[in-house]
Amino acid sequence: MALSPVNQRRFAQFKAHRRGWYSLWLFLALFVLSLGAELIANDRPLVVRYDNGWYFPVLKRYTEIEFGGEFPLQANYKSPYIRELIAAKNGWMLWPPVPFSYDSINYELDVPAPAPPSATNWLGTDDQGRDVLARVIYGFRISVLFALTLTLCSSVAGIIAGALQGFYGGWVDLIGQRFLEIWSGLPVLFLLIIMASFIQPNFWWLLGIMLLFSWMSLVDLVRAEFLRGRNLEYVRAARALGMRDSAIMFRHILPNAMVSTLTYMPFIITGAIGTLTALDFLGFGLPPGSPSLGELVAQGKANLQAPWLGMTAFAVLALMLSLLVFIGEAARDAFDPRK
Repeated sequence: MALSPVNQRRFAQFKAHRRGWYSLWLFLALFVLSLGAELIANDRPLVVRYDNGWYFPVLKRYTEIEFGGEFPLQANYKSPYIRELIAAKNGWMLWPPVPFSYDSINYELDVPAPAPPSATNWLGTDDQGRDVLARVIYGFRISVLFALTLTLCSSVAGIIAGALQGFYGGWVDLIGQRFLEIWSGLPVLFLLIIMASFIQPNFWWLLGIMLLFSWMSLVDLVRAEFLRGRNLEYVRAARALGMRDSAIMFRHILPNAMVSTLTYMPFIITGAIGTLTALDFLGFGLPPGSPSLGELVAQGKANLQAPWLGMTAFAVLALMLSLLVFIGEAARDAFDPRK
């Protein structure tokens, strides 16, 4: 589908912002790679060739019996016993680049955990012997997916609330503003701490709780755009023609309001990632053992004798948030009417 002349100019302006343009491609590349985390970091091989048959442990769980073992237990492909069974049938295994998952423990460390970076564990291990690189890859994916989901859901709710307030005004706007003042004054962190004391937090629970408060970030912006646009000539003409309010709001006024709204999206994503990291650092985020960047920050704080933990957490978060900020700057310049 061809872009309109206005959108073509916006795309050209975004592309001219070299820092934001390259940041977008780098962020997309990292995100796409993290989506296939199981193919990059896994404690099960990608492909096993055994007795003229093909097996794909990364996609399906196999028992020892299927490789000539004795017990109907999941095969441990790193054990010498399973390796010998597969080699006895002229078989072989293709491992991913990082032969550890986010919860895999390296029991063959030469030094006590946390172990420093080595040829086996490229970024070292944490204090439980888990590979740091594997946890970074899985933690990056969870952080970005959480932030994208939260941003999408909160943006939809915030746009609807702001549109209703700005379009109808009067008592609708007055009551909505008073509700926002009260709701935004609630201590979000304290509420999360209280709820975490009797509810086990998980991905969807955190998403729901965060959504209760994050939807307010776009309300004022959308409300202002609708307050300005509801008295324009084309809106009055649409009303005179008998068009429904919903059609006027979302077909005529909303596209103009989305210009300024889209520029805030990368910054909302950045805030969502920062909030999830902070909650995980304090212990009120994802369940224990989940691959989390905030948990890695806590590991670095608790193990000052292992500087690679704190340095890795800082580097990943700094890179991720910097890329999103650069993308947001480019989007802001692209949608700036003065340019």
